[in-house]
Amino acid sequence: MSLKGKTAVITGSNSGIGLGVAHELARAGADVVINSFTDRDEDHALAAEIAKEHDVTVRYIQADMSKPDQCRALIEKAGACDILVNNAGIQHVAPIEEFPTEKWDAIIAINLSSAFHTTAVALPMMRKAGWGRVINIASAHGLTASPFKSAYIAAKHGVVGLSKTTALETAREPITCNAICPGYVLTPLVEAQIPDTAKKYDMTEEEVTQKVILERQPSKEFATVEQIGGTAVFLCSDAAAQITGTTISVDGGWTAL
Repeated sequence: MSLKGKTAVITGSNSGIGLGVAHELARAGADVVINSFTDRDEDHALAAEIAKEHDVTVRYIQADMSKPDQCRALIEKAGACDILVNNAGIQHVAPIEEFPTEKWDAIIAINLSSAFHTTAVALPMMRKAGWGRVINIASAHGLTASPFKSAYIAAKHGVVGLSKTTALETAREPITCNAICPGYVLTPLVEAQIPDTAKKYDMTEEEVTQKVILERQPSKEFATVEQIGGTAVFLCSDAAAQITGTTISVDGGWTAL
Protein backbone atom coordinates (compact mmCIF):
# COMPACT_ATOMS: atom_id res chain seq x y z
CA MET A 1 0.00 0.00 0.00
CA SER A 2 1.04 3.61 -0.38
CA LEU A 3 0.86 6.32 2.25
CA LYS A 4 2.23 8.93 -0.16
CA GLY A 5 0.88 12.36 0.68
CA LYS A 6 0.24 11.47 4.32
CA THR A 7 2.20 12.93 7.23
CA ALA A 8 2.93 10.73 10.24
CA VAL A 9 4.02 12.06 13.63
CA ILE A 10 5.63 9.48 15.92
CA THR A 11 6.46 10.45 19.50
CA GLY A 12 9.55 9.05 21.21
CA SER A 13 10.95 7.89 17.90
CA ASN A 14 14.72 8.41 17.76
CA SER A 15 15.27 4.78 18.87
CA GLY A 16 13.55 1.46 19.55
CA ILE A 17 9.92 0.83 18.62
CA GLY A 18 9.28 4.43 17.62
CA LEU A 19 12.17 4.43 15.18
CA GLY A 20 11.04 1.10 13.75
CA VAL A 21 7.54 2.48 13.19
CA ALA A 22 9.00 5.60 11.58
CA HIS A 23 11.00 3.50 9.12
CA GLU A 24 8.02 1.34 8.14
CA LEU A 25 5.66 4.29 7.64
CA ALA A 26 8.35 6.04 5.59
CA ARG A 27 8.87 2.84 3.59
CA ALA A 28 5.15 2.95 2.78
CA GLY A 29 5.57 6.50 1.45
CA ALA A 30 4.51 8.69 4.37
CA ASP A 31 6.35 11.87 5.23
CA VAL A 32 7.46 11.54 8.83
CA VAL A 33 8.09 13.64 11.91
CA ILE A 34 10.28 11.93 14.50
CA ASN A 35 10.58 13.19 18.04
CA SER A 36 12.37 12.97 21.37
CA PHE A 37 13.22 15.29 24.26
CA THR A 38 16.79 15.91 23.08
CA ASP A 39 17.88 18.31 20.34
CA ARG A 40 21.22 16.97 19.17
CA ASP A 41 22.91 17.03 15.78
CA GLU A 42 22.54 13.26 15.63
CA ASP A 43 18.75 13.55 16.05
CA HIS A 44 18.51 15.73 12.94
CA ALA A 45 21.03 13.52 11.14
CA LEU A 46 18.82 10.52 11.88
CA ALA A 47 15.87 12.27 10.23
CA ALA A 48 18.04 12.93 7.17
CA GLU A 49 19.08 9.26 7.04
CA ILE A 50 15.48 8.04 7.10
CA ALA A 51 14.55 10.58 4.41
CA LYS A 52 17.39 9.44 2.15
CA GLU A 53 16.69 5.74 2.66
CA HIS A 54 12.98 5.98 1.82
CA ASP A 55 12.86 9.06 -0.43
CA VAL A 56 10.35 10.92 1.75
CA THR A 57 10.42 14.11 3.81
CA VAL A 58 11.50 13.51 7.42
CA ARG A 59 11.84 16.14 10.14
CA TYR A 60 13.00 15.93 13.73
CA ILE A 61 11.07 18.09 16.21
CA GLN A 62 12.19 18.27 19.83
CA ALA A 63 9.46 18.08 22.47
CA ASP A 64 9.45 16.94 26.08
CA MET A 65 6.43 14.63 26.29
CA SER A 66 6.16 15.13 30.05
CA LYS A 67 5.04 18.72 29.38
CA PRO A 68 1.48 19.24 28.04
CA ASP A 69 2.30 22.46 26.19
CA GLN A 70 5.22 20.81 24.37
CA CYS A 71 3.07 17.78 23.44
CA ARG A 72 0.54 20.08 21.82
CA ALA A 73 3.23 22.26 20.21
CA LEU A 74 4.78 19.17 18.58
CA ILE A 75 1.63 18.57 16.52
CA GLU A 76 1.22 22.27 15.75
CA LYS A 77 4.84 22.51 14.55
CA ALA A 78 4.35 19.43 12.38
CA GLY A 79 1.73 21.43 10.48
CA ALA A 80 -0.11 18.30 9.39
CA CYS A 81 -0.85 15.04 11.16
CA ASP A 82 -2.70 12.39 9.16
CA ILE A 83 -1.18 9.57 11.22
CA LEU A 84 -0.41 10.00 14.90
CA VAL A 85 1.61 7.31 16.65
CA ASN A 86 1.78 7.86 20.40
CA ASN A 87 4.82 5.84 21.38
CA ALA A 88 6.81 7.85 23.95
CA GLY A 89 7.29 5.97 27.19
CA ILE A 90 9.50 5.37 30.22
CA GLN A 91 9.60 2.67 32.90
CA HIS A 92 10.46 2.30 36.57
CA VAL A 93 10.24 -0.85 38.70
CA ALA A 94 9.53 -0.76 42.46
CA PRO A 95 6.95 -1.98 44.98
CA ILE A 96 3.99 0.39 45.39
CA GLU A 97 4.96 1.47 48.89
CA GLU A 98 8.47 2.35 47.68
CA PHE A 99 7.50 3.79 44.30
CA PRO A 100 8.86 7.37 44.07
CA THR A 101 6.08 9.91 43.58
CA GLU A 102 8.08 11.77 40.97
CA LYS A 103 8.54 8.55 38.96
CA TRP A 104 4.78 7.86 39.11
CA ASP A 105 4.03 11.38 37.90
CA ALA A 106 6.58 11.21 35.08
CA ILE A 107 5.39 7.81 33.82
CA ILE A 108 1.73 8.86 33.81
CA ALA A 109 2.65 12.13 32.07
CA ILE A 110 4.84 10.62 29.35
CA ASN A 111 3.12 7.25 28.80
CA LEU A 112 -0.51 8.38 29.07
CA SER A 113 -1.19 12.11 29.31
CA SER A 114 1.02 12.94 26.32
CA ALA A 115 -1.23 10.80 24.11
CA PHE A 116 -4.26 12.80 25.24
CA HIS A 117 -2.58 16.12 24.47
CA THR A 118 -1.26 15.13 21.03
CA THR A 119 -4.58 13.54 20.06
CA ALA A 120 -6.50 16.65 21.10
CA VAL A 121 -4.53 18.74 18.61
CA ALA A 122 -4.30 16.11 15.86
CA LEU A 123 -8.01 15.26 15.58
CA PRO A 124 -9.06 18.66 14.16
CA MET A 125 -6.28 18.33 11.57
CA MET A 126 -7.51 14.86 10.62
CA ARG A 127 -11.09 16.07 10.36
CA LYS A 128 -10.02 18.92 8.09
CA ALA A 129 -8.04 16.49 5.92
CA GLY A 130 -10.96 14.04 5.81
CA TRP A 131 -8.89 11.05 6.97
CA GLY A 132 -6.86 10.02 9.97
CA ARG A 133 -5.28 7.26 11.99
CA VAL A 134 -4.40 7.39 15.69
CA ILE A 135 -2.20 4.48 16.74
CA ASN A 136 -1.31 4.21 20.41
CA ILE A 137 1.58 1.97 21.39
CA ALA A 138 0.28 0.33 24.56
CA SER A 139 1.69 -2.97 25.82
CA ALA A 140 0.77 -6.47 26.87
CA HIS A 141 0.76 -4.66 30.22
CA GLY A 142 -2.17 -2.64 28.93
CA LEU A 143 -4.19 -5.87 29.08
CA THR A 144 -2.60 -7.74 31.97
CA ALA A 145 -0.32 -6.97 34.91
CA SER A 146 2.92 -7.83 36.65
CA PRO A 147 4.13 -6.85 40.12
CA PHE A 148 6.32 -3.79 40.74
CA LYS A 149 5.26 -1.90 37.60
CA SER A 150 2.25 -0.04 38.99
CA ALA A 151 2.70 3.25 37.14
CA TYR A 152 3.56 1.66 33.78
CA ILE A 153 0.63 -0.75 33.97
CA ALA A 154 -1.80 1.96 35.09
CA ALA A 155 -0.63 4.18 32.22
CA LYS A 156 -0.84 1.45 29.58
CA HIS A 157 -4.31 0.39 30.74
CA GLY A 158 -5.19 4.07 30.45
CA VAL A 159 -3.84 4.19 26.90
CA VAL A 160 -6.14 1.32 25.96
CA GLY A 161 -9.11 3.15 27.48
CA LEU A 162 -8.18 6.40 25.76
CA SER A 163 -7.98 4.52 22.45
CA LYS A 164 -11.53 3.22 22.89
CA THR A 165 -12.92 6.65 23.72
CA THR A 166 -11.09 8.27 20.78
CA ALA A 167 -12.52 5.60 18.49
CA LEU A 168 -16.08 6.19 19.70
CA GLU A 169 -15.77 9.95 19.25
CA THR A 170 -14.59 9.47 15.64
CA ALA A 171 -16.68 6.42 14.73
CA ARG A 172 -18.81 8.27 12.14
CA GLU A 173 -15.75 9.75 10.46
CA PRO A 174 -12.95 8.29 8.30
CA ILE A 175 -10.70 8.31 11.36
CA THR A 176 -9.74 5.27 13.43
CA CYS A 177 -7.94 4.78 16.71
CA ASN A 178 -6.42 1.55 17.95
CA ALA A 179 -3.78 0.39 20.40
CA ILE A 180 -0.93 -1.96 19.51
CA CYS A 181 0.04 -4.09 22.52
CA PRO A 182 3.56 -5.47 22.14
CA GLY A 183 5.07 -8.07 24.40
CA TYR A 184 8.85 -8.13 24.64
CA VAL A 185 10.40 -6.43 21.63
CA LEU A 186 14.06 -6.70 20.70
CA THR A 187 15.07 -3.04 20.96
CA PRO A 188 18.64 -1.84 21.48
CA LEU A 189 17.74 -1.12 25.11
CA VAL A 190 16.54 -4.69 25.73
CA GLU A 191 19.46 -6.17 23.80
CA ALA A 192 21.91 -4.21 25.94
CA GLN A 193 20.35 -5.61 29.13
CA ILE A 194 20.78 -9.27 28.17
CA PRO A 195 24.49 -9.67 29.14
CA ASP A 196 24.00 -8.10 32.60
CA THR A 197 20.87 -10.15 33.22
CA ALA A 198 22.76 -13.31 32.24
CA LYS A 199 25.50 -12.49 34.78
CA LYS A 200 22.90 -11.78 37.47
CA TYR A 201 21.28 -15.20 37.04
CA ASP A 202 24.56 -17.04 36.23
CA MET A 203 23.13 -18.20 32.90
CA THR A 204 24.18 -18.02 29.29
CA GLU A 205 22.61 -15.20 27.29
CA GLU A 206 20.44 -17.73 25.45
CA GLU A 207 19.27 -19.32 28.72
CA VAL A 208 18.41 -16.01 30.37
CA THR A 209 16.57 -14.88 27.25
CA GLN A 210 14.42 -18.01 27.16
CA LYS A 211 13.90 -18.61 30.88
CA VAL A 212 13.83 -15.11 32.36
CA ILE A 213 13.24 -12.34 29.84
CA LEU A 214 10.80 -14.29 27.65
CA GLU A 215 9.33 -16.28 30.53
CA ARG A 216 5.80 -14.97 29.86
CA GLN A 217 6.05 -14.92 26.06
CA PRO A 218 4.95 -18.39 24.87
CA SER A 219 6.60 -18.09 21.45
CA LYS A 220 9.95 -17.65 23.22
CA GLU A 221 10.85 -15.17 20.51
CA PHE A 222 11.10 -11.41 20.67
CA ALA A 223 8.84 -9.35 18.46
CA THR A 224 10.81 -7.00 16.21
CA VAL A 225 10.45 -3.26 15.75
CA GLU A 226 9.79 -3.98 12.07
CA GLN A 227 6.80 -6.15 13.03
CA ILE A 228 5.39 -3.38 15.22
CA GLY A 229 5.95 -0.94 12.37
CA GLY A 230 4.29 -3.30 9.91
CA THR A 231 1.26 -3.56 12.20
CA ALA A 232 1.06 0.24 12.23
CA VAL A 233 1.18 0.33 8.42
CA PHE A 234 -1.65 -2.23 8.28
CA LEU A 235 -3.77 -0.09 10.62
CA CYS A 236 -3.33 2.77 8.13
CA SER A 237 -4.58 0.65 5.23
CA ASP A 238 -8.05 0.50 3.70
CA ALA A 239 -8.28 -3.08 4.95
CA ALA A 240 -8.27 -1.68 8.50
CA ALA A 241 -10.83 1.07 7.92
CA GLN A 242 -13.39 -0.72 10.13
CA ILE A 243 -10.88 -1.69 12.79
CA THR A 244 -11.26 0.90 15.51
CA GLY A 245 -11.40 1.04 19.29
CA THR A 246 -9.59 -2.23 19.76
CA THR A 247 -6.20 -3.67 20.68
CA ILE A 248 -3.87 -5.69 18.49
CA SER A 249 -1.48 -7.86 20.49
CA VAL A 250 1.98 -8.52 19.07
CA ASP A 251 3.14 -10.56 22.02
CA GLY A 252 3.93 -14.13 20.97
CA GLY A 253 0.84 -15.39 22.80
CA TRP A 254 1.46 -13.62 26.13
CA THR A 255 -2.11 -12.44 26.63
CA ALA A 256 -3.51 -15.82 25.54
CA LEU A 257 -2.18 -17.36 28.74
